[in-house]
Amino acid sequence: MQRKGRRLGLTPAGERVYAFARLALDHQTSLLDDLASLRVGQNKLRLEVTSAIGEHMLPDLLLRFADLYPEFRIESRMGYTRRIQTRLATGLSDLALLELAPDHPDILVQKWLDDELVLVCGPVHPLWASGLLPVEELRRLSYVLREPRASMRVTLERALADIGIDQIPITMEVGSTDTIVEMLQRGKHVSFLPRFAVEEALAAGSLYHIKIQGLRINRTLWIARTRSNLNNAVSEAFIQLLRDKKPMTG
Repeated sequence: MQRKGRRLGLTPAGERVYAFARLALDHQTSLLDDLASLRVGQNKLRLEVTSAIGEHMLPDLLLRFADLYPEFRIESRMGYTRRIQTRLATGLSDLALLELAPDHPDILVQKWLDDELVLVCGPVHPLWASGLLPVEELRRLSYVLREPRASMRVTLERALADIGIDQIPITMEVGSTDTIVEMLQRGKHVSFLPRFAVEEALAAGSLYHIKIQGLRINRTLWIARTRSNLNNAVSEAFIQLLRDKKPMTG
């Protein structure tokens, strides 16, 4: 601690100790929750999803699962792929739906759905109802994108780097796919977004898919779990639900 006038404040070292203590308490809470779940039985699933999947697919999945399996309970949370991978590997979650495949040796992945990142704009954009866009024009557009840690942003930057585009003009970074969709519908920016997140808006005519000459960004959505969680009855039931019917998007 250090004194600042009449007040006490944390030193730089104190700030780090405080941050570490908060992290330790968070892990302690997660451990206690995990132990409690073992005591009450194996009827709970700790599910983690990326935010885009959580915003657009998860509500329908949870409602249908509750109808089919009222005896089971799901606790879900959203996060970034890297953090979800860490929680899976350390036993803090049971199952994950991801936009990037984890690279941890203890995490098993199964293909879930095919997806694509598409370039979209709203009705007031000059490219509305345009034809094929030459790939070199990508450098001249004004973008609103997800933040750098988001899975779709990682995939986008890799795809652009593969065709020799290291940088595009990013006007804003927004932490919600739904918010970006709303901004595009009312403004003059463009964005690369998952097809599953914009299908409804494209069908309704409130967004337009700008096709790019010689570029398609295809990707896979993944189901992930650890090797130690292969006999979890709730996980098996949820995976069967994913296999039986594709989730409704919205």
